[in-house]
Amino acid sequence: MMDVKIQLIVGVGVILALIVIINMIRRKRLELRYALAWLLVGISIVLDCFPQLITWLAVQVGVASPVNMLFFLGFCFSLMIIFVLTVAVSRMSIRIKELAQELALYERYGEKDENGCRENRK
Repeated sequence: MMDVKIQLIVGVGVILALIVIINMIRRKRLELRYALAWLLVGISIVLDCFPQLITWLAVQVGVASPVNMLFFLGFCFSLMIIFVLTVAVSRMSIRIKELAQELALYERYGEKDENGCRENRK
């Protein structure tokens, strides 16, 4: 069982972390889709503050120990973050390739000299 003092410290830490995340979203330093994952972490830490909740959840799911349930939730969260970031990197990679191709076409066919005539570079 967790001491009340530790529960208060964890609770204050969670509240401060949530305030920082919301502030970063407001200042456009963190996209909402990535922030939602971290907000879920803040909510899941509440389970750590109230051991009865994690014990109840472990019993409902059929996990033998509440600590194992926390470990499993952390593992699932890690997989979720890895998947979201992999999708974002893939999307950015495709977009970078498209931009490079557009730039190459622009440089090849889109340049004009001072007289308004297209330059023929070879």
